[in-house]
Amino acid sequence: MGINIDDFSINLLQRLIGFNTTNPPGNERECILFLEGIFKSEGFKTQIIGKNDERLNLYVHYEGKGEAPPLLMYGHVDVVTTEGEKWKHDPFGGKISDGCIWGRGTLDMKGAVAMMCSALIKMKREAKKPSGDIILMIVCDEENGGIQGAKYVCDEYAGLFKDVKYAIGEIGGFTMYFGERKVYPIMIGEKQKCDVKMTFKGEGGHGSMPVRGGAMGQLGYVLNTMDKKYMPCHIIPEVKLMLSELSAVLPSPYKIIFKSLMNPIACNKTLKLLKSKGRFFEPLLHNTITPTIVRGGKKINVIPQEITLEFDGRILPGYGPDNLKKEIKTLLGKEVNMEITNFVKGPNKLNIGLYKFLADILKEKDNDGVPIPYFASGVTDARHFSKLGIQTYGFTPMYFEKGVDYSKLIHSANERIPIKALKFGTDSIYKLLTGYNKSRI
Repeated sequence: MGINIDDFSINLLQRLIGFNTTNPPGNERECILFLEGIFKSEGFKTQIIGKNDERLNLYVHYEGKGEAPPLLMYGHVDVVTTEGEKWKHDPFGGKISDGCIWGRGTLDMKGAVAMMCSALIKMKREAKKPSGDIILMIVCDEENGGIQGAKYVCDEYAGLFKDVKYAIGEIGGFTMYFGERKVYPIMIGEKQKCDVKMTFKGEGGHGSMPVRGGAMGQLGYVLNTMDKKYMPCHIIPEVKLMLSELSAVLPSPYKIIFKSLMNPIACNKTLKLLKSKGRFFEPLLHNTITPTIVRGGKKINVIPQEITLEFDGRILPGYGPDNLKKEIKTLLGKEVNMEITNFVKGPNKLNIGLYKFLADILKEKDNDGVPIPYFASGVTDARHFSKLGIQTYGFTPMYFEKGVDYSKLIHSANERIPIKALKFGTDSIYKLLTGYNKSRI
């Protein structure tokens, strides 16, 4: 029996949005069991995996011909909070309006999960046997580090992914515009997580008697310096490949700009010329730390003797915590009391064997678009699967009209996915599953 893949993916996404899986606390159980029920009814082999009963993960297996290594698809169903946001439509309603499905998770990443599920079910209903086994892993807890999700699954159930070389996951295949030129970034790698905490100490006292150079003043110096200065520029091979391809396909002035970004001396000045797009490229060329949490005084009239400042740190491949601490010291021009509170090492080696096939799919879907390799500034569950030797590609394709900024909709009020983008991605993943074979890798 065939499947109307478009209607199926739309209806499925609306149902997924209806499960409030805000993390914390997550409570993905009912959403995961709902998906398991669908796959069981379609005759798939499934397995529920969970560290506790409320935080479940779903493993789905579709046996192939054994002619190619197994291919993994994975996605998460937990979402970030909507607290304090003003929405045009109910964030858990899945309403269709203005050609879009509205709701938390439509882009990150229940929309992509719906694409993967729909494409796989369509393939099975059409009795198409893949060259290699297809594994679909739907996890919880990605938004909180994957402790209950991908990390747990990879640590405790590594055998489920035996012989898997390649996977597709989130962040990649969406339309970006440079002038009139369309590009489709495919994620091939990502930064390493490295969080930092600084502690400032100084004289306390009554708020009516100011203190100069105290903990608050030291905090201000650090924040002001980091706001005005760049960390050193680094051109890693993955980003150089990305910038080289962009400079090759884009017209002036972008061609010149991207060539300049590959020059460490001109890099930081060039970022300013890119204006809003500079924010996209800056973290790809630097180790970064972004201040996010300040903890200090308890009372309005008491000067705090100690303040802590916490940073979300991200390090490029090939660099480590010691490199980051050295760069921070150089930037500030003096010693500060700092410690690394969390470091998650990324994959050591890049494998782009599947990249050309993914790029060809996007070229077929949009003749005017240019696929490019993309290096992500954030981290995803890819870091957990990389420990098993699995290369992840960010490949959840979405077509956006000019003027729609994908990055500004994620984790924001009024998150939504155009139905056209959902259809585009579902069909692209279907082409991947049906076309995947040994010659493609």
